[in-house]
Amino acid sequence: MDSDTSLSNSTPDTECSPPFSPPQERRLLREPRLAARKKLATLTLEEKASVVSLLTAADFWRTKAIPGKGIPAIKTTDGPNGARGGIFVGGTKAALFPCGISLAATWNKDLLYEVGQHLADETRARSAEMLLAPTVCMHRHPLGGRNFESFSEDPLLTGKLAAQYIRGLQDKGVAATIKHFVGNEQETNRLTIDSLIGERPLREIYLRPFEIAVREANPWAVMSSYNLINGIHADMHPHTLKDILRGEWGYDGAVVSDWAGTNSTVESVQAGCDIEFPHSKRWRLEKLVAAVRDGEIDVEDIDRAAENVLTLVERLKGDDMTPEAPEREDDREATRHLIRTAGHEGLTLLKNEDSTLPICHKTAKVAVIGPNANRAIAGGGGSASLNPYYTTIPLDSIRRVAEKEVTFAQGCHIHKWLPVASRYCTDKAGKPGVNIEWYAGDRFQGKPVVIQRRTNTDLFLWDSAPLSQVGPEWSAIATTYLTPTATGRHTISFMSVGPGRLYVNGKLALDLWNWTEEGEAMFDGSVDYLVEVDMEEGKATELKVEMTNELRPLAKQKQFGITHKYGGCRIGFKQQDKVDYIHEAVETARAADVAVVIVGVDAEWESEGYDRQTMDLPVDGSQDRLIEAVVKANPRTVVVNQSGSPVHMPWLDKVSAVLQGWYQGQEAGNALADVLFGLKSPSGKLPATFPRRIEHTPAWHNWPGENLKVLYGEGLYIGYKHYDRTGIPPLFPFGHGLSYTSFEYGRPEMSPRTLTADGTLKITLAVSNIGDRDGAETVQVYVHDEKSRLPRPEKELVAFEKVFLEAGETRHIHIELNKYAVGYYDTAIPGWIAEEGTFKVLIGASSADIRRYISFNVKESFTWVF
Repeated sequence: MDSDTSLSNSTPDTECSPPFSPPQERRLLREPRLAARKKLATLTLEEKASVVSLLTAADFWRTKAIPGKGIPAIKTTDGPNGARGGIFVGGTKAALFPCGISLAATWNKDLLYEVGQHLADETRARSAEMLLAPTVCMHRHPLGGRNFESFSEDPLLTGKLAAQYIRGLQDKGVAATIKHFVGNEQETNRLTIDSLIGERPLREIYLRPFEIAVREANPWAVMSSYNLINGIHADMHPHTLKDILRGEWGYDGAVVSDWAGTNSTVESVQAGCDIEFPHSKRWRLEKLVAAVRDGEIDVEDIDRAAENVLTLVERLKGDDMTPEAPEREDDREATRHLIRTAGHEGLTLLKNEDSTLPICHKTAKVAVIGPNANRAIAGGGGSASLNPYYTTIPLDSIRRVAEKEVTFAQGCHIHKWLPVASRYCTDKAGKPGVNIEWYAGDRFQGKPVVIQRRTNTDLFLWDSAPLSQVGPEWSAIATTYLTPTATGRHTISFMSVGPGRLYVNGKLALDLWNWTEEGEAMFDGSVDYLVEVDMEEGKATELKVEMTNELRPLAKQKQFGITHKYGGCRIGFKQQDKVDYIHEAVETARAADVAVVIVGVDAEWESEGYDRQTMDLPVDGSQDRLIEAVVKANPRTVVVNQSGSPVHMPWLDKVSAVLQGWYQGQEAGNALADVLFGLKSPSGKLPATFPRRIEHTPAWHNWPGENLKVLYGEGLYIGYKHYDRTGIPPLFPFGHGLSYTSFEYGRPEMSPRTLTADGTLKITLAVSNIGDRDGAETVQVYVHDEKSRLPRPEKELVAFEKVFLEAGETRHIHIELNKYAVGYYDTAIPGWIAEEGTFKVLIGASSADIRRYISFNVKESFTWVF
């Protein structure tokens, strides 16, 4: 029995990081593909099995090493807003950056490059070489569970920002993994949903961010998506992977599957999916060797995929077989500053009547109210989550800046599941956390093989069970002692991944051994069940969980042909409420000069693994009622909404100011306080349209599909293109965002006035800050095709530039347009075409606030492929 109180994030004594390998100086070859071919050529016919092994991951996060041939392993890590490391929950602490949509709200390409640079350092600190990011799926519908993780509803904005993010990473030698290729715009049935997309929208909307990124940044890896595209799974889709990505675009990187997103033995390799993640014997390895032997696949297909894998290895590590170092923290002041700056620039001021904002930090008495006011809502759920170095709480940050009294009221709770019980839990010795005894096999037989202590009662164990010691089938007993801080009838929650039983003080409280009703956990899990227990302040209650990793519900064993998968559980806890929260909030607001109500959603409501069910703020109207009550008590009310996508705002006309807070990472509280008090001016612009009602949205009639098929029936008209076409006024338009100052646009000049296939148009425009505060403006450039043979959107974003101006300053900005600003995809060619005719350039502060116009011509139509 091992007594191991911590989980190692390295993999000693395996081929991934052989301990006997002598340290070597890192050698990155100038021609990685040539070096890969040379290594491939050294393998004898008998060693071809080693080549096959390269096409499946070695474990959950690493590629296969072949030490005898000088081929090291690559370690990957999630994710889009930080490098988490090898443990999904409670692993090595890491920098938590703003989420994708918040980064996109900055509209700042230089900032995204800086973010990439710092993420590269963070990735190296986790002893990894490959970051599983950025996410560039489109915001097709406001309820998309991973919208927060992605950038925008607009493909150009998404592609341009992603390219800079990727360049920042790869200029420091860390591979970007752009994802998910392609058509993954929902989480509902994400493993089996068939995205039915016409060729024009596929090209112009959903592939376009990937195309821009490949052309401008050449990401070293692409991750295929879970879903099917027009009837074929993305990892084995010859049209998108082979014809377009490899063929038309000439992509020379590696394609990896999403985790457990491989769906065939032969077809996925032939289409161009090079590496299956994570390690599995289901599709490749021996089955792929047999397929070669039986003539079902050519050796050339295997070699091509292996060459792509080896090219990735050469780009990242060469033949450096240095053992993998333990993960480490690297909490840098420069990274903290960058995250805070990104927060300032991403915060989006939606409304500001009577100059309610900024608040005077010297004179104003501020009431801070709401369910998100006194906790850190720093990120969404799923692969984007991590264990941050620290978080900042709005209430604390506001109190540090304000010189007068700051009061607080909770207002309401918005729990989807009860908060994890960790803060109340210790092991028998009094140390924080949970004690876990692991058994080999799923019958709790013999003595524990491993004993661990974990600090979190979120025990979803899909990437951190000690499988090398307990085997592929395991059982475990988790024990903790929960001590409440008040006497009352408190509530414990229990959710189980596989079979699970919860005992309270030795008595069976919840039996989920054969549960059938699925909840919304990211990687499978039961509904969250509740049990009320009478407890005394300071007196510990013993909680014990028995669990195994047998697959549940039982029907899935037959469906997927496996008996065991992930295991784990989640224990939550909430003490009995003894406060009238609304009354308390009203009294607090009434006594203040200004009320700041911080509402929204969180990582439980907005996450990978499931979509949101409504655009309403949770739960059951409680937050809307809170805002209505507060604004009635204090007309000078500011609402801060924290969410990664739009929400309904039935109270909008009654409140003075609204600030969209997104999920802003570890500096969220500080960035918010800086902007509320005017220490920094907000400069965010919406990367997604905020509709008045969900029924107004373009995919309303086709979401989330039926019978495992979803029709992208809105075609080209997603986001602002839909609202332009239908004439439906949104709540807030795409590109909208106010400042604490005002900007004036001069008359644009353009040279030349005719665009050719290889030509460039240069626009010069003066932008002036005519207010009395420093600030930044994002100038948005749209193009309208006066006449086209096929229908086109009313206007399309083709360029943008962010300019920082001191009060009273004027600067000239320069914007270039080329063929990509005028083309559309014509399936009759097939290819891109710029048609002869006149094009109008619309320059504005948002898609609905156009300030200046200028036109140019294409004298003779021309076409292209990439």
